[in-house]
Amino acid sequence: MHKRILVTGGAGFIGSHLCERLLSEGDEVVCADNFFTGTKDNIKHLLTNPYFEVIRHDICQPLYIEVDEIYNLACPASPIHYQFDPVQTTKVNVSGSINMLGLAKRLNIKIFQASTSEVYGDPTVHPQPESYWGNVNPIGPRACYDEGKRCAETLFFDYYRQHNIDIKVLRIFNTYGPRMHPNDGRVVSNFIIQALNEEDITIYGDGSQTRSFCYVDDMVDAFVLMMNTPKDFSGPINAGNPNEVTISDLANLIINLTASKSKLIFKELPEDDPQRRKPDITLAKEKLSWEPTVNLESGLEKTVSYFKTVLNT
Repeated sequence: MHKRILVTGGAGFIGSHLCERLLSEGDEVVCADNFFTGTKDNIKHLLTNPYFEVIRHDICQPLYIEVDEIYNLACPASPIHYQFDPVQTTKVNVSGSINMLGLAKRLNIKIFQASTSEVYGDPTVHPQPESYWGNVNPIGPRACYDEGKRCAETLFFDYYRQHNIDIKVLRIFNTYGPRMHPNDGRVVSNFIIQALNEEDITIYGDGSQTRSFCYVDDMVDAFVLMMNTPKDFSGPINAGNPNEVTISDLANLIINLTASKSKLIFKELPEDDPQRRKPDITLAKEKLSWEPTVNLESGLEKTVSYFKTVLNT
């Protein structure tokens, strides 16, 4: 049976890939986005699909709509964007979550929350399992996002306990791929654009800090699998690639893939920037039979191709 599915933040990087995936499975998709970081370019190829609908909407305001499921992705997800208006970032996580949970409660439907590895802060446990409560500075420059997403998880589980809402909470670790925002300050998009423009590649810190990069198609698979788990499983669940790479190694790989003459330059590490980030995906393997299948090099090749077209338009 075809479902009518609301995707908030559906014009964003991951949101647009999710909309595409749900449409390919025969579902009807309503994309709600205020276009703060999402763009119409991300979804323009879907606009001719009669089962795709776009609403310009900020979820800090209630949304009155009839749907069968909700994927809540609405929130700026890169430091440049979420620190631009930190009060609004907290609001979209708190007020926005309350509004979407209220809609799920009224309709008695499943709701998925796109949480983040940032709930772990600068972790003292490595790799990070879902049972780890995190190490977050509640008054730092990243707190609007880190604590906002933590509070959103709190709200989801309180609605589950108090109102028996069917919730699905998934913690996204670093994700990359086509349609990343070119100016979002994320390491993959930054490095690719700098390499393609033959500019020096800027590394903050000494380059030994690590990240784990998951290709967007793998991440969307995890979303859909999580949404379809039985009601007695709510999460939270980690989704990400457990293959850890240093920032310096990532930069060198991108230089090789782009045949760039860029050099590496090092700058001071920003405040509260995590030193290491790697998901423990034992639970995802057990509950979703999921693990990433796209290796870093092939995923980066597709991402580089995308940014070449962006820079040439």
